[in-house]
Amino acid sequence: MMQTGKRVLTAADRAEMWRLWKQGLSLHEIGAVFDRNNGSIHWYFSRAGGIFPGVRRRSQQSLTLSEREDISRGLATGQSIRQIARRIGRAPSTVSREIIRHGGPERYRAVAADAAAWDRARRPKLCRLATNAKLQRIVADKLRLDWAPEQIAGWLKVN
Repeated sequence: MMQTGKRVLTAADRAEMWRLWKQGLSLHEIGAVFDRNNGSIHWYFSRAGGIFPGVRRRSQQSLTLSEREDISRGLATGQSIRQIARRIGRAPSTVSREIIRHGGPERYRAVAADAAAWDRARRPKLCRLATNAKLQRIVADKLRLDWAPEQIAGWLKVN
C-alpha cells in the first residue's frame, strides 16, 4: 500500500473539524481545509456516531502510569505483591491481577501495561440502553409521550 505522505491529524485538527461541521460546512469544504477527501472526513464523523466525542479520562479506580511504574520497580527489586500494594495504596488483589493481565512478574512493563489498558477501555461496548432494561422502559415511555430524543437525553442527564 502506497503512503500519501500526508500528516496525521492531531487532536486539535479533529476538534477544528467538529467546529467547522457545527458551523455548517460540508464534508467537501472541511476536507479542503485539511487536504483530505470527503470520505476521510466522513469516516472521522461516523466513527463517533456524528456526536463530538468527549475527552477521554482515566477512571479514578484504574491504575495510573505512575502506579504501574511503581509496580514495575517493585517487581524488579523483588518486593512482594503485598509490599507493592501497600506502597501504592491499592489492594493486593488489584496489583496481582494487573501483573497477571500484563505478562506476569518477568514480563511486566509499566508503559506497555498502561497502553494496553487504554486500548481495552476503548474496545467496542454495547451502549447502556442496550444492556439496561429499566432505562429501556424509561426511554420507551418518554417516546410514547412524543418526547424528542434530545429531550429524553437532557432529562436523563438531569435525573
